[in-house]
Amino acid sequence: MKALHLLFLLLMARAVGGPAVAQDYDTNNVFVQPFAGSGFYGYYDGQGVLTMFNAPSAIAADASGNLFVLDSSNNRIRKITPGGTVTTFAGGGNGSLPGFGTNVALPYNYYGGAMTMDHANNLWLLIGGSLLRIGPDAFVAPQNASIPSNYSPALGLCVDAANNVYYSAGNQIFRYNPSNSQSEVFAGSGNLGASDGNWIFTSFNNPTALAADAANTIYVWDSGNRLIRRISQNRDVETIAGTNSPQYCYNCDADGFGSQAQFSLVNAMCIDSVGNLLLACGTSIRRLSVATNVTTLAGSFTQAGYTNGSGAVARFTNARGIGVSAGTIFIADSGDHRIRKLVFDPSPQIVPATNLSLQILPRLQITGEVGRTYRIESSSNLTNWSAAADVRLTSTPYFWLDENAYGQTRYYRAVLLP
Repeated sequence: MKALHLLFLLLMARAVGGPAVAQDYDTNNVFVQPFAGSGFYGYYDGQGVLTMFNAPSAIAADASGNLFVLDSSNNRIRKITPGGTVTTFAGGGNGSLPGFGTNVALPYNYYGGAMTMDHANNLWLLIGGSLLRIGPDAFVAPQNASIPSNYSPALGLCVDAANNVYYSAGNQIFRYNPSNSQSEVFAGSGNLGASDGNWIFTSFNNPTALAADAANTIYVWDSGNRLIRRISQNRDVETIAGTNSPQYCYNCDADGFGSQAQFSLVNAMCIDSVGNLLLACGTSIRRLSVATNVTTLAGSFTQAGYTNGSGAVARFTNARGIGVSAGTIFIADSGDHRIRKLVFDPSPQIVPATNLSLQILPRLQITGEVGRTYRIESSSNLTNWSAAADVRLTSTPYFWLDENAYGQTRYYRAVLLP
């Protein structure tokens, strides 16, 4: 029996010592790189890593690929061009609101605030109990939004396709219509709880981070319940991931489908181009797929630090903000005072023959990435290939038996699926 020792594999270094039992790295060749900030806290505009931030806590992108960073301890919003040039966009002045850009003083909140970008390139900021709209011309205008006095210091903010603004406050989710300056309760009774259902006949426990997808579904990190909830435009509330656990739950993270997943912390969320929910979770970056499968893109559940590299090797000190621009994920790593990026390289690369061996019967042994899906292909002539099976590695090495190859001569190869 012959075998073609070819394996198309997206280049990715493995985690040192292997992934944690409850941490499933599905990285698709994620590589963490620095983008802006030197790592020294301070305030300095300039180019790329030759700049300084002080506890950046939120990040958003406009239609041109510019990033906007809530630089919390500097009480400013910084702008970063796609080429990495950092300037100050708003805040830092002495003027009162409304006003333009760097002439005004923004409201201050020790915990930072929530920030998002609408589809008209208006920046929205929820900070210090105020909702602000900042136009492309940097004009900062307070909004007449109703925010309960018992709002959480760490709030969520997102916009839908019609530029309605959603924010979390007082155990409820509110919708604000900029055209008439009216706020309404979108979901939640205001009572503590974790009840699914419709509209105000539901309950949350300190909902914070929010995100909206292309279908205007609103995703909620229900922090007191440690659940991911979603709300349809019919205002139906449904729990889709997480296990309702005590509020003070440390190191209780786990990847998995739906209720099998667990979360200690989610600081911020956003949606990627295909509808996955991306989560900034302090020391890790995680992804909730459309099928509600939670996996880890980069970082560790238990180890903090500053390390660049492949997903399982990378370390974050306190990832508090997350955004997507042109297919790249950007992270506001507050504890490191840096903006970092997660890049993907889908280029296939031939793997050494030592990672693929054919056993008797024939039994194919694959040495690869646990949790990833491989397509095994067979051929009788090395020219025409057909799919024999799709397998998800539950261990490495992984053994697969071709029960249809008896009495035949076949060649095999495996392809790592995205």
